[in-house]
Amino acid sequence: MKRCLLRRGLALSAVLSLVLLLNACGSSLEAGPGGSSAATRSAVVHGSYLIAFRSPPGAAAEALVRGQGGKIRYTYHLVPAIAAELSATAAAALADNPTVKSVEPDLAVQAADAELDSSWGVKRIGGGTAHDSGFKGTGVKVGVIDTGIDYNHPDLAANYAGGYDFVNNDADPFDDNSHGTHVSGTIAAVQNATGVVGVAPEARLYALKVLAANGSGSYSAVIAALQWCVDNGVQVTNNSYGSSGDPGSTVKAAFDNAAAAGVIHVAAAGNSGTSAGTEDNVIYPARYASAIAVAATDSTDTRAYFSCTGADVELAAPGVSIRSTVPGGGYASYSGTSMATPHVAGTVALCLGAGKTDVRDLLDATATDLGTAGRDTWYGYGLVNCMGALGGSAPAPDPGPAPPPGSLLVTVTTDQASYSNGATVKMTVKVTDAHGQSLGGAAANLVLTAPNGSTWSATGTTGTGGAVVFTRKLNTKRDGRGSANVQAGASLTAYTPGTGTASFTIA
Repeated sequence: MKRCLLRRGLALSAVLSLVLLLNACGSSLEAGPGGSSAATRSAVVHGSYLIAFRSPPGAAAEALVRGQGGKIRYTYHLVPAIAAELSATAAAALADNPTVKSVEPDLAVQAADAELDSSWGVKRIGGGTAHDSGFKGTGVKVGVIDTGIDYNHPDLAANYAGGYDFVNNDADPFDDNSHGTHVSGTIAAVQNATGVVGVAPEARLYALKVLAANGSGSYSAVIAALQWCVDNGVQVTNNSYGSSGDPGSTVKAAFDNAAAAGVIHVAAAGNSGTSAGTEDNVIYPARYASAIAVAATDSTDTRAYFSCTGADVELAAPGVSIRSTVPGGGYASYSGTSMATPHVAGTVALCLGAGKTDVRDLLDATATDLGTAGRDTWYGYGLVNCMGALGGSAPAPDPGPAPPPGSLLVTVTTDQASYSNGATVKMTVKVTDAHGQSLGGAAANLVLTAPNGSTWSATGTTGTGGAVVFTRKLNTKRDGRGSANVQAGASLTAYTPGTGTASFTIA
């Protein structure tokens, strides 16, 4: 298992408060606006900034950042921005450049959970009835932006479809914490008469690892994960993490732009609630209008004491003593708005799989009203209702044939989005069957087309994990500068060959 701790804490004059929700002997530590425990000052990722430009950043923008001694982490196309490590002096200098719109600190994010025990949530929202009626979210792509997924877990392996590790910058988003695996089980654990079952047991799970083994991460990685989701056709994102501090305009734009591209964001409202429930303390990104903010309820449909409150709360879902999958093939019970959120994400997948449109409005309109009549600050529109949203009718007709069982699915990823002269690009080709099972022994071929049109090709064979890695040292004199494209194909006896593509920039 990978163990990678992110750098934390840089004292800035404008440091914002971060929700810190960790487990301690089975109880939660709560902090943030309105929290009843000792306040915890929010952290930014050490020396990391989000630099928003007035036009999409290219080689000139990257050169500008590097000219200030910056180390570029990501160059985005979902938003016109670059994430880079800079000194405070360099950040101030960039902020004065006329091509730069804003320079904002890269806030840290934290998994949003608190631990208790037991299990019951999928049944409470009508998931079992939905399954019996044929609604299972078949083929819907759900991105779990979290600590990764144990893709070998017997309740998850069949539905795992790939992803990326933005903490360690590789194509192996294995969960070294447990949070992401637990969330994933509630969304899409398979229906196999053992363990647990997810709300959408035939949805496709994509692991976008932005949180390290300690549950901490950065918004710069979150933006990269959102961009990956848009580029790879993910339909729903589960966001069981957050910060009490506003991460800034660039992060908001990333969520808004992904939503405009068709991605439905579901996010945890946060665990800094009080027994009075009078505070307006929903965390980010759930505060954004482009996200569905989810509060937590217990088995009596009562707001969980820790669940954040405010006008941004949109829906409620079970979030106390939720039993789900954990790494190593096991199961455990956790509590928190982190656990409530995947109930809603799974319901979104059920609706999309049934051919429903305007899904967010549909969920709001069919929720079971709780608390004060109408939308309120504790439960939003109410408890998410699977069968209410699905209309209690038979599943929609199959929109078309699924890929034949013998088709290969080929995914190509690179270890970075942008490279400089002399750098080595690492290209990973992952081969799976139509059910997401990794396939070793597949013959893979790769063609790299450089910006100047020249090509380089290589062949290899996938290992037991279904992947083969190709590397190429870049040379701007030979390759040119600009966008490079990677195309890979794979073949294996008894399977229909498959292809996949990726791209990166040579600066």
